[in-house]
Amino acid sequence: MNVLLLGSGGREHALAWKIAQSSILDNLYIAPGNAGTKQHGKNVDLSVNDFEAIKVFVLNNKIDFVVVGPEEPLVNGISDYFLSDESVSMVPVIGPSKEGAKLEGSKAFAKEFMARHNIPTAKYAAFDSNNLNSGFTFLEKMSSPYVLKADGLAAGKGVLIIHDLQEAKNELKSILLDKKFGNAGKKVVIEEFLSGIELSVFVITDGDSYKILPEAKDYKRIGEGDTGLNTGGMGAISPVPFAKGTFYDKVINQVIVPTIKGLKKDNISYKGFLFFGLIKVKDDPYVIEYNCRLGDPETEVIIPRLKSDIIDLFEGVGSNTLSERDIQFFDKSAATVMMVSGGYPKSYKKGKQIYGLNNILDSLVFHAGTSADGPSIKTEGGRVLSVTSYGRTLEKALEKSYENISKISFDNAYFRKDIGHDVL
Repeated sequence: MNVLLLGSGGREHALAWKIAQSSILDNLYIAPGNAGTKQHGKNVDLSVNDFEAIKVFVLNNKIDFVVVGPEEPLVNGISDYFLSDESVSMVPVIGPSKEGAKLEGSKAFAKEFMARHNIPTAKYAAFDSNNLNSGFTFLEKMSSPYVLKADGLAAGKGVLIIHDLQEAKNELKSILLDKKFGNAGKKVVIEEFLSGIELSVFVITDGDSYKILPEAKDYKRIGEGDTGLNTGGMGAISPVPFAKGTFYDKVINQVIVPTIKGLKKDNISYKGFLFFGLIKVKDDPYVIEYNCRLGDPETEVIIPRLKSDIIDLFEGVGSNTLSERDIQFFDKSAATVMMVSGGYPKSYKKGKQIYGLNNILDSLVFHAGTSADGPSIKTEGGRVLSVTSYGRTLEKALEKSYENISKISFDNAYFRKDIGHDVL
């Protein structure tokens, strides 16, 4: 099997690490990859959104599967592009159709989908520049805090939680009229604020059947105690201690099953990963958001817990035989802590030399934003490295990750010291 994996972050390094372990893999290519992914395959200088160049590479290298890491090429329709071109239509893309990817690409579309299929979510309404005053009226009827979401992809920055009514109105105007989030904010979803504890649940589906992957909990804020600005994620744990019993039964029966059935009922082709961003309110799950791919840094804890051959699962997705595939997990916990560049998520400097990577023997180090300069590894992004460890318990896994992260250094490095503490 020859596999092409698209993406360049920690999620893609974790996937590359897992794909490389498959007994049925011949060649793994990662486009564009990073300094870590090239330990497991060959990095290829291709843009994830250059579908024509990807097609040529697939044909020239006899690729059997294209695995899509990030959301943007999925929202832009890479699956449809392959299906519509006779020369590559038989090469499965692990990722949904453009219509399926709208579950992430459009908050309003996702909300309408949930309403149609009775999937629990916060009360909401959507507004654009033509009905701004109706948006103001809707805000006046809501109680604080006010949740505003840019409809489209905004690189994780399109959600605002505001406590003051006038400020919420000003922000709504800023998004819709002043284009604060560009085209992503052509429409805004205003929704009721839900108070609870969040978790991430993942499935892989061939459109008919699905397999549930390990769940995770990630930590988005830059500061300890969940303070400060939102980031792409500062760490994650799996399993999630409260994701069990009747609550987890509700997740399956009230969220996962109606979503898979709803996609089928709406004739939406969905073959790939589906990520449910959930909140537990009392003992009930509500969907905060859908994502059409795996999360980052959640991938760095859920993929290491997957015992099964991941290419076998991809084959099941590609041939609509996922129901016949076996999925098994390691019965141990995993925890990851993210090392970031000082200044992130605002401005930061790149090109800092990373020291100590060779000292890590009993943890996994996944590269999120790195580049190779000869034998030396340098920082290339805001989130730089993810240090993942196994443990008999979450406490042990976290202990090991913190022990090892202290052995790695680069100028102005930062990490949170309280990942997982809220659930232990």
